[in-house]
Amino acid sequence: MPEKWSSSRLDLHLELAGGGRRAALEAALRAAIRQGRLAAGASLPSTRGLAQELGLSRGTVTAAYGQLAEEGYLNLRPGAGATVVAVPTPTADEPAGPGQVAPRHDLRPGLPDVSAFPVRAWLAATRRVLSQARPEVFGVGDPQGRIELRTALADYLGRTRGVLTTPGRIVITSGYYQGLGLLCQALAARGARTAAVEDPGHRDFHAVVLRAGFEALPLPVDGRGAAVEALTAGADAAFLTPAHQYPTGVPLHPSRRQALCGWARSVGGVVVEDDYDGEYRYDRQPVGALQGVAPDHVVYCGTSSKTLGPALRLAWLVLPPELVAPVVRAKQESDLYTETLGQLVLADLLTTHAYDRHVRAARLRYRRRRELLLDRLAAVPRLTPHGVPAGLHTLVTLPPSGGPSEPQLLAACAGRGLALRGLSELHLSPASRPEGLLIGFGAPSDRAYPAALDTLMEALTPLC
Repeated sequence: MPEKWSSSRLDLHLELAGGGRRAALEAALRAAIRQGRLAAGASLPSTRGLAQELGLSRGTVTAAYGQLAEEGYLNLRPGAGATVVAVPTPTADEPAGPGQVAPRHDLRPGLPDVSAFPVRAWLAATRRVLSQARPEVFGVGDPQGRIELRTALADYLGRTRGVLTTPGRIVITSGYYQGLGLLCQALAARGARTAAVEDPGHRDFHAVVLRAGFEALPLPVDGRGAAVEALTAGADAAFLTPAHQYPTGVPLHPSRRQALCGWARSVGGVVVEDDYDGEYRYDRQPVGALQGVAPDHVVYCGTSSKTLGPALRLAWLVLPPELVAPVVRAKQESDLYTETLGQLVLADLLTTHAYDRHVRAARLRYRRRRELLLDRLAAVPRLTPHGVPAGLHTLVTLPPSGGPSEPQLLAACAGRGLALRGLSELHLSPASRPEGLLIGFGAPSDRAYPAALDTLMEALTPLC
């Protein structure tokens, strides 16, 4: 029903329609913010005042404010009330589609909990960096990356992931996507034409490889990881996720690791190792980086996106010696260099071991979330979880017959404001596309995560 509330600062029409009162209030406020009717910085009424205006309980309004704060729409400050946070709003050229529900819960794979960003440690490191910075720090940067960060990474990666490198073999990039693009550019310039990719695998990364002009050679994935035997069909480079295959979660079997390195040595091929979430393991010993076995044939790719946050745009490539100069040249031609201050702050976090402490705390937090997810999924015996010993997501495969399909379950989730991802879209070969769901447990805050699981279980009810 339409309701209108006012305060000394605001007068706004809210449509509280359908569902529970709290959900209706959340949806109305969310829509008002996204449509720009509540501007960034606007102060909302107190929970008591809004509850009186709308005839709701104060607890309902408090819970709604809390949920919107977790989603990034509101800023809650003790003693100062709730204020609106700046968010993108639809434009005239991009209208919101009919029936679309803004995601209320984000369970997409590969996303970290950015609400747990180590703000205090980052601020302390920033103060140290700025207080010690020489004037040239604020000038033109190094296309290869700051030596401070490359030195810190060489130590950290060797200590935690078994990577064999020196600072001179590391290139800092503005995120993994850029690093992959620069690497493809350098490989293509050397004459590489065919790239082996995992099937299923990360479609966005496959697209980067294809845009570089490579012909893709699919490597089927089974319980032992990518079937590297298919490389004998003729490939110049192989793009893999050996420690935790995306999306199945299976590590590359030791025999296949040996075969892969043997292939690279015998034909002069290049293996591109995407270690996208190697820091997170729970029920097993860490799988060391493949690069440590064949450092002259493996490019190791890492990023801070999963450990700190995607917004930092900091990633790194550990390269064989002959690829360093071509990649640095491509980086310089692309955007000159990656911003400097963030590199120096990350270097400080690494050298003071604040980064290690943050990763350990995150690992414990994600392990608890994974356990909670698996406990809830146990009530749905028709779903089979995979890849649970490590990472930030769990793959659940659907029964081959009977019950709702993957598209139906995704639609049911979307209708409840829940975002996750389907398995079938990640397959390159249309002949065989098993159905499943990729359920991430990283993105929601600790406070929002239980409600996200409740919504997920509602959508999975037909399978119970």
